[in-house]
Amino acid sequence: MELVDEIEKLKVSGVAGVISEKVKSFGEVDDLFSELCFCLMTAGFRADRCIEIQDELGSGFEDMELEDLRLELKRMGHRFWPQRAERIFLARGVKGELDRVAAEGDRDWLVKNVKGLGMKESSHFLRNAGFDDVAIVDFHIVDLLVREGLIEKGVLNKKRYLEIEGVLRDLGKRVGLSLGELDLYLWYIETGKVLK
Repeated sequence: MELVDEIEKLKVSGVAGVISEKVKSFGEVDDLFSELCFCLMTAGFRADRCIEIQDELGSGFEDMELEDLRLELKRMGHRFWPQRAERIFLARGVKGELDRVAAEGDRDWLVKNVKGLGMKESSHFLRNAGFDDVAIVDFHIVDLLVREGLIEKGVLNKKRYLEIEGVLRDLGKRVGLSLGELDLYLWYIETGKVLK
């Protein structure tokens, strides 16, 4: 399989060191709420821009009034600034649960209790918080798996998400990587970038 060969080549290239450092940083998140807000912003918007917004806003996720948060996200160029500001504002109500949720890898709780977090965004949050047994199944990954003949195109509901996660888990076992590590390699193959 070409994908396995490509991953194996990357594992002995310079990008492996970058990915290894990124993986080490997972679980060392100082502010889980800020990380949750980052993940809320990533749906339908570029992750690199969300990182910039997260860095610039700092504690604004926690303490800005809703209208101020809306205006800041708009000023910073977020594509869905009104909706994301509202979701961040509402997410403040779950802040006290985040340590437990991250420690337990409770993705279902996130999906049910945080407006705007689906399976992908919840998985992204958990992976960044150090829980590496979840897959971040976004369109880049789906497209790659379809091209490789590992899955067929289809609607991405929860059942399908979990099926694709199983395919990725099997692929990870073949190449000796956790789902969290594999995601970074696949993301690099698709985008040429290593992001959180």
